[in-house]
Amino acid sequence: MKIGFFVTCLVDLMRPRIGFAAIRLLEAAGCTVEVPMTQTCCGQPGYNSGDRASARALAFKVLEEFEAFDYVVAPSGSCAGMIRVHYPDLFRDEPALLARIQALGARTFELTDFLVNVAKLEGVPGRFDGTVTYHDSCAGLRELGVQDQPRALLARTGAELREMTESTTCCGFGGTFSIKFGDISARLADDKCVNACATGAEAIVGGDLGCLLNIEGRLRRRGDETTRVLHVAEVLAGEDGQPARREP
Repeated sequence: MKIGFFVTCLVDLMRPRIGFAAIRLLEAAGCTVEVPMTQTCCGQPGYNSGDRASARALAFKVLEEFEAFDYVVAPSGSCAGMIRVHYPDLFRDEPALLARIQALGARTFELTDFLVNVAKLEGVPGRFDGTVTYHDSCAGLRELGVQDQPRALLARTGAELREMTESTTCCGFGGTFSIKFGDISARLADDKCVNACATGAEAIVGGDLGCLLNIEGRLRRRGDETTRVLHVAEVLAGEDGQPARREP
C-alpha cells in the first residue's frame, strides 16, 4: 500500500518525533510511505472560525497533494476528521470536486484506526513497561470512532492501561475554543488532569498533539513535573524519549 502521510501542523512544529514514530509504524505494517513536501495545514482553524474561503483553498491543496495515494494517514483524529467529515461541506455546491473530495475522505484514516482496521498490524516495535491512562480526543472519538484501536495497540507494548474517569470528556483544547473561551478551557483541562492523575499512571497517552500539549501545559502549571504526556505513536514505536529497555 502506498501511503500519503499527513504530518499535521502541530507535529511538524512542536514534536516531529511523533511523525517519525508514525512512519516507523506504517513501515512495520508493510506500507510504502511518502510525505508530500508541499503540505501545510488541513484548514481546520479557518473552518472553525468561519473563514470558508481559506479553508476551501487549503482543502483543494490537500486534494491535489494526496489524491494519488492509496490511503492518507494522519497521527491526528482532528485533522483526519477534517478531511473526511468536513471537507465535503466546503464543496457541496461543486459536484465534480465534491466527488473527488469524498473519495479522498473515504481513504483517509487516523493512524491507529488504519493500523488496526486496514493494515492489520499484529505486533508493534515499542515496549512500555509501565502504566498509562488514555485520553480520548473529541474529533477522533466522535467523528471517526477511534476508541478501541489505540487501546488494542497499547496492549501489545506490555503497558498496563488504567482507565481514567471521563476519558471521553473534552480536555478543553478544541483548537480556537481554548482561545475564545479560556476560563472554560482551563476548567476542563484541570478536570482532565485530576482524573488522569487519580489513576496513578506514569503517562497520559492520546492521539492528538493539540490535546496533549493542552494537558501537559496544565499539568506543569499545577506543579506536576513527573507525569509524562505522550502521543500513542511514540509509545507504539518505542520512541518515547526513554532509554531502550532490555529484556531480563
